Amino acid sequence: MSGINSAMMLAILPELLILLVAAAVLVVDLVERGKHPRLLGWITVAGLGVAFVASLLYGRPPQDGALVWGGMLRHDWLAFVFQMVFIVGAAATALFGMDVENLGERGEFYILLLASTLGMTLMAAAADLVMLYLAIETTSIPMYVLAGFLHADRKSNEAGFKYLLFGAMASAVMLYGFSLLYGFTGETQLAALPAAIAQSGMGLGVLLGIIVLILVGFGFKTSVVPLHFWAPDVYQGAPTPVTGFLSTASKAAGFAVLVRVFLVAFPGQSIPYWGALLAAMSVATMTLGNTLALAQKDIKRMLAYSSIAHAGYILVGVVALSELGLTGVVFYLGVYLLSNLTAFGVVAMVEKADDSNEIADYAGLGKRAPWLALALMIALLSLAGMPPFGGFVGKAWLFGAAVTTKKANLVWLAVVGVLNSVVAMYYYLVVLKVAYFDPPKTEGKIAVSTSYTVGLTVLAAAVLLVGIAFAPWFAWAQRAAAVLF
Repeated sequence: MSGINSAMMLAILPELLILLVAAAVLVVDLVERGKHPRLLGWITVAGLGVAFVASLLYGRPPQDGALVWGGMLRHDWLAFVFQMVFIVGAAATALFGMDVENLGERGEFYILLLASTLGMTLMAAAADLVMLYLAIETTSIPMYVLAGFLHADRKSNEAGFKYLLFGAMASAVMLYGFSLLYGFTGETQLAALPAAIAQSGMGLGVLLGIIVLILVGFGFKTSVVPLHFWAPDVYQGAPTPVTGFLSTASKAAGFAVLVRVFLVAFPGQSIPYWGALLAAMSVATMTLGNTLALAQKDIKRMLAYSSIAHAGYILVGVVALSELGLTGVVFYLGVYLLSNLTAFGVVAMVEKADDSNEIADYAGLGKRAPWLALALMIALLSLAGMPPFGGFVGKAWLFGAAVTTKKANLVWLAVVGVLNSVVAMYYYLVVLKVAYFDPPKTEGKIAVSTSYTVGLTVLAAAVLLVGIAFAPWFAWAQRAAAVLF
């Protein structure tokens, strides 16, 4: 690698700025610890806002992308769009976390959040298996700690332990797949792997086995069936703002690496096999997630199973193996992040007020906190895929890609997706029925803090905006998808 130049530094501008924000939080925490409980949260939000704007102005990639830092990272639009999504998710999580007792006043929370976000930005840009594995671990280790952050809460401890245990197991299996791939090909660069696989003489059976091993790691990150089993308990036990981040940004990072690795490293000869495998996983994920969500009484567990189902919808776009399909994946992940973070923001606020996550305790929310109930309605209707919200547009692209792809007849997959969306509509509407039509159990109003007001207003408005004026966001997603086609 020759000397470091300005282009290389600008390629990692989001990562550098996130590091600077973490350093600022660390210094302020050492100096001001305990004096201003919300100060660290606002510094994190402001810093991430600066990182977002500065990256948009100065960190945009060249049209055709470029390999940087010795081929370890790829500076292209696919990575860049996902990096912006992760920064938005981290900022919203910091806003919702700053009012949570034993979480928001502690600098460790923000530093772990920023470290995990840094890992996600590297995951999206990784162009080498070594870099990819390091980035996944940089993302995962802080998330294990965040899931179990509330030491005095038994459910949080259980969530952290389960996430660590199963995450380490999935990571080890994935690393074994990476090792076998390197052992057979002698190559770790994603772009060079297709030629290396062809020259290695590796049989399709062996290649399929390696793909399955790697899918274990990616499937765990995206919580697709049969690697979804950890999600309900971890989502329920983790601090609610952390759950929101885990269910959105972490899932988006998993899909970012899944599409880059499988479309770059395994094109051509293996596509018929992994395409069929992913189609089966998509159907199982959608159906199981929605079916089990119907029976949930705890809203965090319901959103956990809903999150599993959404991973199935997103896989429809991956299976389509087309530019429209990948555009739908990128677009939907952005909309899903906005919608699900809005939902978890409301859940965190209600949990803080009523110390409950039971759906029955949302009775009368429309009277006790009308704006909070409105934000919940926007989020759930978007997740259900109702117009004019962003989720409707996202699902239209995903299912449309399955119908129009010429690679295979996937109309049946789109039909399964639509039927599952109808099932999902039921459990989202049950929550809204309880919130708006059931009599409240208490007459007390819910006071919404400034940070929640800011976060929920911005996120809910964005869900509506993306659904109505979707062209600019679709153009960004299209530019990101074009990198791989």
